[in-house]
Amino acid sequence: MTQQSIDRREYNITAYTENQVGLLNRIAIIFSRRKINIESLNTSPSEVEGIHRFNIVVVETEEVVRKIARQIEKQVEVLKVYFNPNEDVIWQEMALYKVPTDIIAERALVERLLREHGARAVVIRKDYTVFETTGHREETDKLLAVLQPYGLIEFVRSARIAIIKDSQGFHHKLREFERTEPSPEVSENDYLNSRDKVFTM
Repeated sequence: MTQQSIDRREYNITAYTENQVGLLNRIAIIFSRRKINIESLNTSPSEVEGIHRFNIVVVETEEVVRKIARQIEKQVEVLKVYFNPNEDVIWQEMALYKVPTDIIAERALVERLLREHGARAVVIRKDYTVFETTGHREETDKLLAVLQPYGLIEFVRSARIAIIKDSQGFHHKLREFERTEPSPEVSENDYLNSRDKVFTM
């Protein structure tokens, strides 16, 4: 086993971007060219109106992830990119499980197991019931394994959402930049050329 394979770990890449068509494809190409598998990818609005947030999970070395972050940041629509190991973020994933309703009704054990894993019913029908639970991947995987012997019909898990523990937020960085370098005119991308010295968390 090489030292590089030993140093590989799970990293969360957070990118603040403008919401532009085609950006997701260009970001995906950065990973495919390096033959790096994306474990999870989520996009959502951020705390700043008009700015979107990507959360990308990969298993790689810090050196490789740093290079990827720099490549993503070179995209015109990307404002800033951060990367953090799991211990530096608060993260969750949601999972849905569809199971036969009659199994749950007939077996108190299944109902107890669902409660123990914090699952709640979101849809109840005569033929099936859908349960939802939120947690880390190992937690949703445990419930998956528990339900497999009881006629699990369907299972799906969401992409990861994550918040950086020690970050004051992108909105704070924008306000800080406006205070230190006010612009005589309002310009949507006024801060882009100075982002390296401004957007550090």
